[in-house]
Amino acid sequence: MDQCDPHGNGKTKPPPPRRRGWWQCSTTAVTLLMFLLTNTVSIVVSSGAGPSLLRRYRPATLRLWDGSAALLADLTATQAALDASRAELAGLHARVGTANELLRTLLHAMAAPDGAAAEQQREELLAAAGGWRRELAGELKLAVGPLHSLTNATGGDEAAAVFPALGHACVRVQDDLERYMAYTPGGECPADEALAHRLMLGGCEPLPRRRCRAPSPKGYAHPLPLPASLWATPPDTSVVWDAYPCKNYSCLQQASTSSSPGVAGCDGCFDLRKARWARDDGALSYSIAAVLAARPSGTVRVGLDLGSGGGTFAARMLERGVTVVTAAVSAGAPLNSFIASRGLVSVHVTAAHRLPFFDRALDVVRARAGGLGGGVMLEFALFDVYRVLRPGGLLWLDQFPCPRAQVNATLAPMLGRVGFKKLRWNTGPGKEKNQWYVSALLEKPMA
Repeated sequence: MDQCDPHGNGKTKPPPPRRRGWWQCSTTAVTLLMFLLTNTVSIVVSSGAGPSLLRRYRPATLRLWDGSAALLADLTATQAALDASRAELAGLHARVGTANELLRTLLHAMAAPDGAAAEQQREELLAAAGGWRRELAGELKLAVGPLHSLTNATGGDEAAAVFPALGHACVRVQDDLERYMAYTPGGECPADEALAHRLMLGGCEPLPRRRCRAPSPKGYAHPLPLPASLWATPPDTSVVWDAYPCKNYSCLQQASTSSSPGVAGCDGCFDLRKARWARDDGALSYSIAAVLAARPSGTVRVGLDLGSGGGTFAARMLERGVTVVTAAVSAGAPLNSFIASRGLVSVHVTAAHRLPFFDRALDVVRARAGGLGGGVMLEFALFDVYRVLRPGGLLWLDQFPCPRAQVNATLAPMLGRVGFKKLRWNTGPGKEKNQWYVSALLEKPMA
């Protein structure tokens, strides 16, 4: 209601001027500040870092050892206690650091003006707290929460502090991540491949581990032996179809060459009759024989296929004695199951994921559309490919799509910045307007 003056003249009395000052906090700010201070104190007290550590190392008695075995046993026990204490202190330090960041951000928010800065302050608080919008609970809290103490695998004296691997953008998709981690521990995992794919595309990669058993298909039978399995359609009983639009491989073989939902862009992924890389036309189509001839005989042994589809390239290379791992994502179709049933190895990673190989581990990497991403992501991916290739290793761009104006203005200079040397380079028009294809054979220099 309006406030009228006491003389009854009906004029509205203006509200008193609002006093501002960082010491005048809102109820929410005071509550949060008290929570932070209480949480910090509780961390220190509950961890028992002070008195417990002193008590832990206070010798109860003075002991004279009567043999080397007793001395070794006491030293081993003491070392184990020291390792556990180091891990405990490391965890305490991390939690106190987080509390300090929260407190600093809160004090800054108290002094800041209202209005447009409010949302930014809220995001800063979330970031300081680890980014989670709600307190973690259940399996998700166990999977991403505390550090774990392990014995140093290198044989050193210090214990190794191991933190769970989790995609940095998982905090932005907390709702989906909580659904992904909503399962019965020790039971069967839900059929949620589509949810996992959505999380990975949102940057939540790698996903947290789960304590549930992946379901097995009903009526599962042993696969065909090699080499027959390379060119035979796997039985339908090799897949759990609950999460996919198609319910058998016949459906997938028809849909992979059409615009059906879930497999669009997967041209011929499930069509085993399509023969490729057998003929080299001197232009965009390179043959496997011509690529292998660029290296001394037998020196191309292991490789990676990015964006291949159903593993046919890996099958062709296996026939020539080359082991190729296929990077594939099971979006709307069981692509990884199809590759595995053929007797080939696949890894479930997206274009933004760091390649799961050690430095200088591979002899050849082949990339097609979607396998490396685009823009700045493409440059990061090319440097990562350079990392995993050995000196003299080959990068094969196989009809790689690129806007025509960017072939010479962007792609070629980018490859040069990364450090690749051109062995072959061919370009040609694509199916769509202003689209261009690039086929290239590039070498990582020997020195």
